[in-house]
Amino acid sequence: MYKRTDIVLFDFDGTLSAHDSNVEFAKYCFRRSIRPWFYLPLMAICGICKWINPGGVWWRENIRRFMTPDMVKKFAPGFIKQHKRERFGWAKERVQAERDAGRKVLMISASPDYLLPQLVRDMKFDAVFCSKMDKKHPWKYEFLCWGQNKVYKMDEWARENKYIPNVVRAYSDSKSDLPMMEIAAEQVWIDPKTGMRK
Repeated sequence: MYKRTDIVLFDFDGTLSAHDSNVEFAKYCFRRSIRPWFYLPLMAICGICKWINPGGVWWRENIRRFMTPDMVKKFAPGFIKQHKRERFGWAKERVQAERDAGRKVLMISASPDYLLPQLVRDMKFDAVFCSKMDKKHPWKYEFLCWGQNKVYKMDEWARENKYIPNVVRAYSDSKSDLPMMEIAAEQVWIDPKTGMRK
């Protein structure tokens, strides 16, 4: 039997944490490896494609095509430790408050699976969903957790747990999250520069 369940949704980049983890990890790699520099011409092309088609997958993959499994293994742990300091001060307490109120609290982010779970492990989410990357080609998506796909992921989780989701609140900084925000009774928009509610 399915049970009606109150749910709160959180985005990560720009919502609970300053700066985009994807962009910041790329910068981190640039400072520690010569390999990314050879991909600058491709990145420039991807920047144009992003402007033309913000929701596209091709440019998202190819802008990080320099990424290798060895780079992820070597650089991700140090980056995660550093990037945790970018988290907004209110974030952990807000997540805990929602859980204390008896709600299921979900993290749903486009950030990759080699970064996000470790970045939020201490926050005790009931479930964490992120983009799933190809292990052998960590620049390539197996699942892009972005836009409408965030809602699909939540619905899939709800069915597996026999919940009828009642999204009481959703937090985001970006219009790309409108599909997620529109199913929430309350939309909490965060300024990604300040971490304050808009």
